[in-house]
Amino acid sequence: QVQLVESGGGTVQAGGSLRLSCVASGSIESVLKMGWYRQNPGNEPEPLATVTGAGLIEYADSVKGRFTISGDTAKNSVYLQMDIQRPDDTGVYLCNAVIRTLDSVYQRDYWGQGTEVTVAS
Repeated sequence: QVQLVESGGGTVQAGGSLRLSCVASGSIESVLKMGWYRQNPGNEPEPLATVTGAGLIEYADSVKGRFTISGDTAKNSVYLQMDIQRPDDTGVYLCNAVIRTLDSVYQRDYWGQGTEVTVAS
């Protein structure tokens, strides 16, 4: 099976920065895409940034110019450097990966448990 483990969340003042990390492990044949989502109570996860195995990057408008995603294909890892500016950056940040495992010809989504980010006022 596959596990995604996030780290790097915490409490930060507006104007500060945080760097999130996510590592995928398990019976992985290939990682096609990894990304970060943000979820708040009662809402669906909101996509923030994604990076494909080929290096194609996309950002949500709400984080363009403030967040930077990067990936390390050799380590099956993805990172999110965040310049925190707004209280609505608060939320649970979830790592997502589209992975093909060794025992399947199909790819599917995997999710981490999330790491919490709180913007202190």
